[in-house]
Amino acid sequence: MALFQHQNGSVVSNKHVFIRSRSQRKPISTSVICGLMLFCLGMISLLTGHMASELERYSQRLVRRSLFNLDESNKGPIDIWKSEYAKYFYGCSESSAKFTDAISEQESNGYLLIAASGGLNQQRTGISDAVVVARILNATLIVPELDHNSYWKDDSDFVNIFDVDWFISYLAKDVTIVRRVPDKFMRSMEKPPYTMRVPRKSPPEYYLDQVLPILKRRHVLQLTKFDYRLANNIDEDLQKLRCRANFLALRFTKPIQELGQKLVMKMREKATHFIAVHLRLEPDMLAFSGCYLGGGDKERYELGEIRKRWETLPEIDAVAERRRGKCPLTPHEVGLMLRAIGFQNDTYMYVASGEIYGGEGTLAPLRNLFPNFYTKEMLANEELKPFLPHSSCLAAIDYIVCDESDVFVTNNNGNMAKILAGRRRYMGHKRTIRPNVKRLSPLLMERDQIDWDTFAEKVRAVQRGFMGEPGEMRVGRGEFHEYPYSCICEQPASDIRGDESGEHRSQQFKENQGLRKSNEEEEPVLGAKEDEHEEVFPD
Repeated sequence: MALFQHQNGSVVSNKHVFIRSRSQRKPISTSVICGLMLFCLGMISLLTGHMASELERYSQRLVRRSLFNLDESNKGPIDIWKSEYAKYFYGCSESSAKFTDAISEQESNGYLLIAASGGLNQQRTGISDAVVVARILNATLIVPELDHNSYWKDDSDFVNIFDVDWFISYLAKDVTIVRRVPDKFMRSMEKPPYTMRVPRKSPPEYYLDQVLPILKRRHVLQLTKFDYRLANNIDEDLQKLRCRANFLALRFTKPIQELGQKLVMKMREKATHFIAVHLRLEPDMLAFSGCYLGGGDKERYELGEIRKRWETLPEIDAVAERRRGKCPLTPHEVGLMLRAIGFQNDTYMYVASGEIYGGEGTLAPLRNLFPNFYTKEMLANEELKPFLPHSSCLAAIDYIVCDESDVFVTNNNGNMAKILAGRRRYMGHKRTIRPNVKRLSPLLMERDQIDWDTFAEKVRAVQRGFMGEPGEMRVGRGEFHEYPYSCICEQPASDIRGDESGEHRSQQFKENQGLRKSNEEEEPVLGAKEDEHEEVFPD
């Protein structure tokens, strides 16, 4: 396949043998022999000591690494609706025996307040990380405060979106969580709660060295703009706590859950299988990223005017950005990708999105490729009205339908795409397709110059490794919320004996490297910048 070429390196060892006649040999002195022996013993001692100190930290990760070396050879067609390897793995987030129960409110080091940042899914990552940080600090966590001032302008509180009682009770053994700081304690405070912002992706050591002393001294501490403030790679038990908080403890309120499930049932009544597509093409997001959909001078002017809101953004060549894969796929490009992969025009599609720049005109090409096209607005009508003023509630409803779909597809690499990809892996590696934009974008820009069969073959080639297969999981790859490797376990061979080839394939998984690294990339997060700039477009 044209875009799926690999180079196999080989290791060549050249031995240079120097021959000396017996008559020329010189006896080696005893001091030299002793010196060599001492040197070797010293090196062995150094290496074994280092290995022993690191063994406990890395052993589980190294063992887990083998679980994802699947024999997903890139030779034949794959099932576009599900992964044949999914049944060999399951989500596992139980804590180890050494993970002690949470300390009580009275014995904790103080109260930790968290102000989450961004839209629903960006805040979800912050809430999950806040649970872990509270555990690190031995703090009592106050139910997190949601962001009311971001682009979404949603005044919903935690209790309006998530089942707060479930959240508190489910995590009770891990972290003590209360709804608010006790009034009696607040009245006794001489100073208001101390407020600070920690750097992005701070390791546990930072919290212990820099945050804990303040918490102990002030007793009540608030961390602001809390999104991605905890390191990606942390202790195994803390990673599992991350999974419990994100995938199990954060459950939506009953009204949201019921409406979301009702929409899922309506899609199931229409078709046995359906795909859910998440589109991010809001005017502000496009303007911020500098991307261009091909709408001519009118589009350039409108997005340029919106872009002026951010004074420090540099000039960007929109066409070059798209060619480099820095822009989300358009709805038309998503449709072409799916048809090339193998989805037919009678496939039922649920589209999750906020405001789409260009409205129906932008969506029309996707609707033409997939006429069985539905949205929450089309399926819910009157039932949706109470949620219309609250963007986070609408996003939660979309989240439920996307999570329950047979196939989830995204045109972007934003927070909802990452969170759902991670959850779907944890819940059984349900098919999740994210575009390999770095290779797809130039191919899509040149699609008029090649015939359909060649185009489709190339699309299928570049999408290998981006289809939600278990083999895409590797320790340290991407964000942990998207690749929760610590929380994915392999089924015992005895549990998959029903498949005659199950035990053989389970062994084969550990012996073969299925995915080829040349088809991988680290995708850019649209609008992502370092913390010091703070002009990060919210998701």
